[in-house]
Amino acid sequence: MTDSQWPVFEVFHQQVRGEPHIHVGSVHAPDAEMALVVAKEQYARRQACVNLWVVPAEAIYASNYEDADMFEHVTDKSYRESWGYKTPKTISRHEGTKARRHEGEDQASGDAIRQQATGNSQREEAT
Repeated sequence: MTDSQWPVFEVFHQQVRGEPHIHVGSVHAPDAEMALVVAKEQYARRQACVNLWVVPAEAIYASNYEDADMFEHVTDKSYRESWGYKTPKTISRHEGTKARRHEGEDQASGDAIRQQATGNSQREEAT
């Protein structure tokens, strides 16, 4: 049993011209014209509003929550999202690691060159 003999109308209001209409609630009314009057009193009296829509609730055809698989993507389009790419923080961290690795390699190669030079000079002194 419904709580009213009148049909339900869903109400959408627009706060600023050019902005999207947002669902704010529903009203019971005998027809669309009366639903608009009731919606104005209910949802446009205390907040900014430049336009109202009323839609018979029975005219709305919605998807079922059980059909959630219809919203899954077939192809991977992560390249369209920002999380699919390296962020500057990641890049700088990666660059820092790479630079430290090169510094370590340079340090090791420098030590090897110094040891080799020291060994050569000791041999020259011995001869």
